Amino acid sequence: MTPARQAAYDILMTACRGLSTDPALESRRAQLTLPDAALATELAYGVLRRRAQLDLLLLQAYGKTKLPPDPEVLTALRLGAYQLRFLTRIPPHAAVSESVEIVKRHGKRSAAGLVNALLRKLPPLPEHWPDAPTRLSIPAWILARWSEAWGRQAAESAALAALTPPVTYIRPGSRFDRIHTLEQTDVPGCYRLSGPLPPACRIQDIGSQWVASLLEVQPGHAVLDLCAAPGNKTAQLLEASPRIAVACDASPRRLHSMARSGHASAARLLRLDATQPLPFGRVFDRILVDAPCSGTGTLARNPDIKWRLAPDDILRHAARQTLILAKALACLKPGGRLVYSTCSIEHEEYAEVIARSASGYSVQSFTRLPGRDPGDGFQAAVIT
Repeated sequence: MTPARQAAYDILMTACRGLSTDPALESRRAQLTLPDAALATELAYGVLRRRAQLDLLLLQAYGKTKLPPDPEVLTALRLGAYQLRFLTRIPPHAAVSESVEIVKRHGKRSAAGLVNALLRKLPPLPEHWPDAPTRLSIPAWILARWSEAWGRQAAESAALAALTPPVTYIRPGSRFDRIHTLEQTDVPGCYRLSGPLPPACRIQDIGSQWVASLLEVQPGHAVLDLCAAPGNKTAQLLEASPRIAVACDASPRRLHSMARSGHASAARLLRLDATQPLPFGRVFDRILVDAPCSGTGTLARNPDIKWRLAPDDILRHAARQTLILAKALACLKPGGRLVYSTCSIEHEEYAEVIARSASGYSVQSFTRLPGRDPGDGFQAAVIT
């Protein structure tokens, strides 16, 4: 079995266990050649993006009401089905034979015949899918709540945007002197990447760069980035030469990774639980709270989220976000500016959090929706 397919299988099994695929993907990519890493990413994330469609095709081939329950078998079937119907450059015999090899290698040898038979009987892509959740490959409950919040057309556009790999945006560093070769966007300092990554640039989504720009940091400001890792927004804030910049995160692993990247080397890094009282007082001119969230605005780059998220998770995130915002506001100078943002597009994680924690402040609200606006979806409030 090729290294790329084995890596894709391992990443998909991580998703089956209800875990984020990001760490697994980064770990496996580091062990592969560039072509294998690219194929592994395409296979794993393609299956996650198209999972509802793949399952319908497999059910039609199976002729039953439920797919095989073993996650090892189901993952091998989805991996083979994705290659057969969505990757035309993969020879069909390779997609089938390696899916069969997967179940043999992972303790499900008795299912090898079933995998072979179902993939060989897989129907073609239909001209019309039976319903919107299948056509858009998204859980019905997510599509329903988006339709209620944003309208049916915007909801379907957001779900459709999550079916394709995201566009790559970059932010040139201070040493980069060939900005004219890049495609400029309407966010200052943000460029769309269409070729190899130039030196002295970092990858950062346009939505992320837009959020950081709302803070309007000026030279001499004292700046706090409260949920800073992985550090891209901190690095962007440092471009304005603030007098002092403090970047905090609750995770020592993420802080270590942030320090190792060097993007925010001019900031003071602190490990802090932002749900607890902060040791600062009202000393900051600018505060960024890009709060931990459900991430529903990032399904194009994190397609596993839509299959592991539950309604209770959204409420849990909102409760934590309310605590974080309240603690952050206690550190804002009179006349200062705080930007609260989430890459979630859920009402509970934004409007309700603002209503609970920012009563008495001036609030300007902004929204970027996938499919309507470039890049990831974000909700952001400028609080003064």
